[in-house]
Amino acid sequence: MNKNQIDIFSGVSARLQMTDAIELTKQSLQAHGAEHDHWGIAWSGGKDSSATLTLIVWMIESGMIQAPKKLSVFYADTRMELPPLSIAAYQIIDELKERDIDVQIVMAPMDKRFMVYMLGRGVPPPNNNTLRWCTRQIKIDPMQDSLAEAIADYDGSILMITGVRQGESAIRDQRITMSCGKDGAECGQGWYQEVLPHAKGIRGRVATLAPLLHWRVCHIWEWLKHWAPQADFGDWSTAAIADAYGGDEAEELSARTGCVGCPLAQEDKALDTVIAMKRWAYLAPLKRLRGIYRALREPHNRLRKPGTDRNKNGSLETNPQRMGPLTMEARQWALKEILSIQDEVNQEALFQNRPAISLINEREEVRIRDLIGSNTWPNKWRGDEPRADTAMDLIMAEGIVQPLLIA
Repeated sequence: MNKNQIDIFSGVSARLQMTDAIELTKQSLQAHGAEHDHWGIAWSGGKDSSATLTLIVWMIESGMIQAPKKLSVFYADTRMELPPLSIAAYQIIDELKERDIDVQIVMAPMDKRFMVYMLGRGVPPPNNNTLRWCTRQIKIDPMQDSLAEAIADYDGSILMITGVRQGESAIRDQRITMSCGKDGAECGQGWYQEVLPHAKGIRGRVATLAPLLHWRVCHIWEWLKHWAPQADFGDWSTAAIADAYGGDEAEELSARTGCVGCPLAQEDKALDTVIAMKRWAYLAPLKRLRGIYRALREPHNRLRKPGTDRNKNGSLETNPQRMGPLTMEARQWALKEILSIQDEVNQEALFQNRPAISLINEREEVRIRDLIGSNTWPNKWRGDEPRADTAMDLIMAEGIVQPLLIA
């Protein structure tokens, strides 16, 4: 082995320098990229995937790696991203289009979008236990559909590149645990790596690669804040992304991004970091979103099965008194509150000449009100079930009834 070559299996504890990290990425792309004529980059607009995207384009432009015959960028617009990240993403999209790079904006269909699904259909906010619907529905499924459409008329496979990053220790791991939000990772990136190759309709036609797997968070900040904005490295609009996370001062475990007011995160540290900056302080009303989501999970805002519903075979359902969807009153209340937050932010944005936000746009509001007006409920719910805080006898799945004890 050449003594100057980087040995990724040596277990040496010395931290990788920036140039070494880039060299490992180069080796990864050279080793695997040549096997595919078509590369796709799954981009969420967060720190890891933005670093991956801009680095790869620069490496191609500088001649460091050979360009594929086709490069496609799939931007996952969830409609729920932190405003500074969303704004930076669309600036980068303009910069990609100036380079004649194919960019596809991937968005969930209207009725599956976060706010429409929750307030129009009545599905409660996601949680980390039994109802984690958001990542798959507003990120993974739309990405899968867009990818299937992109390769429908294409012969061969596509190399899908993701921003999964596990830190320097990952180069010695035997197994990478893919989970949403692990170790400061971007929401959904691990899911792309794990789900897309096996997705229906594209199975066997997608390979995945995470060329920044070994990067530490300090490398990410260094690239986004100091390298990528320079003309020699692409002149990218990435500095604002690093700032949104707190930049060099951010801790890896707190540098996670998800939706604004993400119901799955214990703390909204990314939003806290953003509103601590003077130019983004007007976004402070967004902090109230988490309180709305918490309230929507409460029994008085939801329905409950009465315990008497039976399956087709006549037996009681497995969980006969489970809590379910949001009441119509709760949906209308939440819609009013969220629109109020949006108006408050945008009024201040207009006053300060700052960018406006869009939590619920006009078309989404119309659709939410249409769904409410047509008495729409999730599958297996009718809307005439009792409110979840209604006192009732406890009914077990076996049909055993424990009478309500009233003092």
